[in-house]
Amino acid sequence: MSEPVVRAAERIEILSAETSEGAQELQRRDVTDVNELGREVGSVLRLDGLTLDPTSIDVDRRDDETMIINMGPSHPSTHGVLRLMLELDGEFVLRTKPVIGYLHTGMEKTGEELSYIQGATNVTRMDYLSPVINELCYSMAVEKLLGIEVPERAVWIRMMMSELNRISSHLVWMATNGMDLGASSMMIYGLRERELILAFFEKTAGLRLNLNYVRPGGVAADLPDGWQDDVLVICDTIFARTFEYDELLTGQPIFRNRMIGVAPLTAEEALALGVTGPLLRSTGVAWDLRRAMPYLAYDEVEFDVIVGTFGDNFDRYAIRLNEIRESIRIVRQCIDMTPSGDYRSQDPKVTPPPRARIGESMEALIHHFKLFTEGFQVPPGEVYSAVESPRGELGCYLVSDGTAKPYRLHVRAPSFVNLQAVSLLMRGGSMSDTITVISTIDPVMGEVDR
Repeated sequence: MSEPVVRAAERIEILSAETSEGAQELQRRDVTDVNELGREVGSVLRLDGLTLDPTSIDVDRRDDETMIINMGPSHPSTHGVLRLMLELDGEFVLRTKPVIGYLHTGMEKTGEELSYIQGATNVTRMDYLSPVINELCYSMAVEKLLGIEVPERAVWIRMMMSELNRISSHLVWMATNGMDLGASSMMIYGLRERELILAFFEKTAGLRLNLNYVRPGGVAADLPDGWQDDVLVICDTIFARTFEYDELLTGQPIFRNRMIGVAPLTAEEALALGVTGPLLRSTGVAWDLRRAMPYLAYDEVEFDVIVGTFGDNFDRYAIRLNEIRESIRIVRQCIDMTPSGDYRSQDPKVTPPPRARIGESMEALIHHFKLFTEGFQVPPGEVYSAVESPRGELGCYLVSDGTAKPYRLHVRAPSFVNLQAVSLLMRGGSMSDTITVISTIDPVMGEVDR
């Protein structure tokens, strides 16, 4: 080998070492432990350490028969800075390893340096497609520690805003999944309908994303005048257009070939992995926290839990499409059943005085100032609060040491848990199937790398 070629090879080796993610990366088979090899080919581990499918580990295959490639982290179809390392046999995927951490923001640690009243501004940014539901989960945990009751009107406002947020999240999924499969029209239509919801959010909270609207004790502001008419227009418009999406995609031959029977998941595998949301319900398991462990006023409204049969890409598509319709059904009931009254708790410990009072009373001004600079103290204790996000069970674990800041904040992020199914779903599929698999898992990397 000539000297310039040797130098180039040495430089590539040095650069590879500098950019290596170490143990996170997919290694050659001859240096990979058999248990790790099992995880990479998608064998699902149980508590006793046995796999559900031990025969799937092909230990006899040689490295010179396969090729390891990178997909991402800068890739338009990885739905964020997700890096996948794939071992391919021609066009077919043998092993998959997701490499995460490129979007690490340390939001949990940041949350331990913020007061409870500031916390919602932090968690709302974890899952930027469902910020209202993130704020809700955090606020419910704080309220459990405080032992305060939220006014009835605030409960119904929270539920309506959460369902509108679920619709907008699923619309983004419909749009991007359509684009991933070449249905560019779906991208335009999905974002067009989502705009109706974001406009209402802006009218209500002043912001389109990362609203900081749901706060401990209630919501930041009451609904605007004429909100019933605005929300009815949203419901009527989007409900009618779901049937257009159905006509556009469901019977389309190319769409069906890319979705039906691709990346199936069994109920046993899904439960062993701990996945939730549409990914779990696609296997036929009717687990939805709104029905199984009702919170807010979900036990007072009528809606159906949508489940699939085969756990394939098509089931996951059909579930999200029909969940949009079910959320519209819930929102319509919220319009009729939302009572009048306070939109936030009147407990002065957690609620600032009315703005009109600040200009009239020195005590009110001092109270407002101290509340937003020092925050309120929360009794010592620990609590776990869980809600159903568009991606599955979103949980917030809080530990209080009696000060105005959490001692420990941990988020059970459904995107993080669901992402571990990627190796199982991609096993044996074609390279082109990786795009649809990532899409139907619907991970939000801000939540994964929190």
